[in-house]
Amino acid sequence: MSYDHKKIEAKWQKFWAEEGTFSVTEDESRTKYFNVSMYPYPSGELHMGHLRNYTYADLLTRYRTMQGYNVLSPMGWDSFGLPAENHAIQTGVHPRESTERQIEAMKRQLRALGAVYDWDREVAAHTPEYYRWDQWLFLKLYERGLAYKEKAPVNWCPNDQTVLANEQVVDGHCERCGATVERRELSQWFFRITEYADRLLDDLDQLDDWPDRVRTMQRNWIGRSEGAAFDLKVADTDLGFEVFTTRPDTIFGMTFAVLAPEHPLVEALVAGTDSETEVHEYRRGAAMLSEVDRIGEGEKSGVFTGRFAINPVNDRRVPIYVADYVLMGYGTGAIMAVPGQDQRDWDFAQKYGIEIIRTVQPPTDFEGEAYTGEGATINSDFLDGMDVAPAIAATVKWLEERELGRATTNYRLRDWLVSRQRYWGCPIPMVDCPECGFVPVPEEDLPVQLPDLNDYQPKGKAPLAAVESFVSTTCPNCGGPARRETDTMDTFVDSSWYFLRYTDPHNERAIFDRDKADYWMPIDQYMGGVEHAVLHLLYARFITKVLHDMDLVSVEEPFARLFTQGMLVKDGAKMSKSKGNVVAPDTYYDKFGADAIRMFELFMGPPTDDAVWSDNGVEGTSRFLDRLSRVVTGETGEVVDRTPTPTDSELLAEAHRTIQKVTDDIDRFAFNTTVPAMMTLVNNLVDQLREGMAREVFDEVVDILLRLLSPMAPHIAHELWEMTGHTTVLATESWPVSDPELARREVVTMVVQVNGKVRDRVDVDADISAKDAEGIARDRDRIKEFVNGKKVRKVIVREPRLVNFVVG
Repeated sequence: MSYDHKKIEAKWQKFWAEEGTFSVTEDESRTKYFNVSMYPYPSGELHMGHLRNYTYADLLTRYRTMQGYNVLSPMGWDSFGLPAENHAIQTGVHPRESTERQIEAMKRQLRALGAVYDWDREVAAHTPEYYRWDQWLFLKLYERGLAYKEKAPVNWCPNDQTVLANEQVVDGHCERCGATVERRELSQWFFRITEYADRLLDDLDQLDDWPDRVRTMQRNWIGRSEGAAFDLKVADTDLGFEVFTTRPDTIFGMTFAVLAPEHPLVEALVAGTDSETEVHEYRRGAAMLSEVDRIGEGEKSGVFTGRFAINPVNDRRVPIYVADYVLMGYGTGAIMAVPGQDQRDWDFAQKYGIEIIRTVQPPTDFEGEAYTGEGATINSDFLDGMDVAPAIAATVKWLEERELGRATTNYRLRDWLVSRQRYWGCPIPMVDCPECGFVPVPEEDLPVQLPDLNDYQPKGKAPLAAVESFVSTTCPNCGGPARRETDTMDTFVDSSWYFLRYTDPHNERAIFDRDKADYWMPIDQYMGGVEHAVLHLLYARFITKVLHDMDLVSVEEPFARLFTQGMLVKDGAKMSKSKGNVVAPDTYYDKFGADAIRMFELFMGPPTDDAVWSDNGVEGTSRFLDRLSRVVTGETGEVVDRTPTPTDSELLAEAHRTIQKVTDDIDRFAFNTTVPAMMTLVNNLVDQLREGMAREVFDEVVDILLRLLSPMAPHIAHELWEMTGHTTVLATESWPVSDPELARREVVTMVVQVNGKVRDRVDVDADISAKDAEGIARDRDRIKEFVNGKKVRKVIVREPRLVNFVVG
């Protein structure tokens, strides 16, 4: 008879909530465990792909609690920003109403999963109680010179009608809506994350429990390059410009120089020349291209400025071009072009008929174009014959001695653009005064509240700019008329510190209490998608370092261990609402129950890999739980009062081996192999019950099973625990510990013969099957010598002692 999952799940979800089973406070006598899943956008209901992450996280909360840790597992909502606002626009419901409705729906779905959070610590980015501290943080960054406003070329999404940070542009498109991104020049607010570039890069080496690919992605995004910067003078003028190169040793191979179209020198450079009109037309065309298009593999284009630069090492005149493959945002926005050693420069030189000079001798069998490898320096005067590394050092020394250049470090990382021309976000707490300039809103006047608007559609400028009652204010400095900043903050500001607020969510006097934050931080386990590797994770690391420097928290790195789960796939594509392949959980909760869903989410494959959704899989885990219920409640087999037999004892030994396997598998995040281990133990328990089983062994095996099952399928585990006479709460019982003596398998030596002659011996488990014994014997190298190439007429197996191959 199937167990009533609806009744059982409602009962235990109510119990955990009312009893506060998973609510915790700081306790110095216990080891803490801070377990956090990236808080979600409340812009749509959850689907099975989301539940995969929350199942993993909830398993860890329950597992670590049973191990005796003081586990904090909170939940909150990334409820400001484009996702929530776009959802509101699509549904025609105000963002506040839409967001709060979605939060309630998602909370219901999480509770239905059996996920246990300390809901007393819930945070939501759109509430004034939360975004007050966003604004406070902005002011602190401004005080420290880490927040500033300036005019700059920015990424513009024509669909969302707002500016995007570099990190929000993927292959030239908006990472949210997919629209082709344009370049515009606007006055915007930035956070000076580049001040922390070295620390952000170097401290990645401390993060041993992060996936290597995530650390690599961050290293590449920060993009530290060691090289040299030096000035190039423009012939026949008083003008000059600085270039940066990672290969100063190739300076004798410079046959042209290139400026980015946006370079501030270009106008003066071409003024009055025959090239002036052509250069300006080219610049207008380049402004319409995305950075991805400009640096892609396509054909390079440019235009000659009519001017020449002077190579400082040999006084040679080289033509200056403007070309879109050079970006103003990287280095100095100008390069020395060495086509012999750089493929892009080679392609450009070939197109425009520019001389190519090699400065590093390629191997004799080299058949390529530009050579970028190691070798002896050639065509380079005093550098000739040197290898690359000493040639670089000698060139830098030569430039520095003549005060023409210097060794320097460059970064790909740009400052974090935080302005957004949208409504649903945290107001920036700054006032623009005609007399005083930008003035911070006093802390005592925070929060600057976001007014309710009926018209919040994107129009290319901030919707708040149309609300005169919001905009008009007085200057906090001089008392004169002033206007509020009308841009709102990037939602990644909200998510850059929310986990710290979990440690002290109700504090009205401070962003959080230092002692509480120091007790819980760093986060012991952080979970979320790899798509956040560059965005959220980098920003959160930056803000944590700033808070550390403000002496507000001891840690410099917020996430000790990071796990990024794979995606859930259906119909050949990532499960998402936009693709129409979402599997909503509510129907499955009703038909199979949360425990069956949880077990299948764990079982479906390695957690780091993409997995395919299968209704049959949920049906299988549901049948397993039904079978387990029948076994524990005495509907299967016979339990007798007797002294344990050897087969009883072997089953108990298997139970202890299962403890060790499940424990090891959870610790190494191999959740998918925990479920088969449990199924195997239950199947063997059923087989033993058919033969009759000693009560004391049955009771101990069931006790082990239910404890192991508790983090995976908590509702039925708790119910069966109670049904078997326990008066304690399973969630707070101790995790089982394997007895190594009981778990130890008996090992025997198996003889392997060929035609009756002993050819090998191998140690095997005493309970090995005939099939496995034969397989092991066949795989032995010494046996392959006698068997391969011959016909095996017969195999005699007397497990576990003997395997004999009869060949002829």
